[in-house]
Amino acid sequence: MKLHQFDGSIKKILLCKKKALFYKAKKEKSIEKIKLKCYNEKEILRREKIMCKISIELTDGRKMNLELYPEIAPISVENFLSLIKEKFFDGLCFHRVIEGFMIQGGGFEYKGGLVHKESAKTIKGEFYANGVQNDLKHVKGVISMARAQDKNSASSQFFIMHKDGPFLDGSYAAFGHVIEGMEVVDKICEAVEVEDDDGTVLYENQPVIKSIRLV
Repeated sequence: MKLHQFDGSIKKILLCKKKALFYKAKKEKSIEKIKLKCYNEKEILRREKIMCKISIELTDGRKMNLELYPEIAPISVENFLSLIKEKFFDGLCFHRVIEGFMIQGGGFEYKGGLVHKESAKTIKGEFYANGVQNDLKHVKGVISMARAQDKNSASSQFFIMHKDGPFLDGSYAAFGHVIEGMEVVDKICEAVEVEDDDGTVLYENQPVIKSIRLV
């Protein structure tokens, strides 16, 4: 083989390698773009899932905005959102108020007298004592599911902590937190007249929920 033919062969080989590297780099770049796109879409979905916000408006116009945490208590959050969609809470009241502890509502309405609103299904209690991990502590502003003695008896009633209640941790399903309007809870606890140590409130004194909506 002549020298110029040998040089030409080397140039062809180098050119082929260069093209191969170019297409490899282009392919890798495309793969990275796809990975980034998938990551971004998953991240958006993750944030949408975590950043679940609701607004509780009372008939007097006062509002509380809360963030719910489906990654901590998915059953409780799903049930609560389902009730919101049905407008289940509209017109219900906070029937129990204990200053330094919590306000409780979501189960009673007034129909010639205070009656329990039926139709909400019961759900599994998402807390340690019921075999479910839930690390959300019952600190001031946390919203949690009320229940009877049965660990799986929660349905629609909920309570919002006025002050920290660590004795509830592991026994009740905390699923969100007040992010705006905590002063509404403070005012209710300070101003609403109660009938006994259990926090019973006469209907005429009960704060009434105008609506709870997803925001």
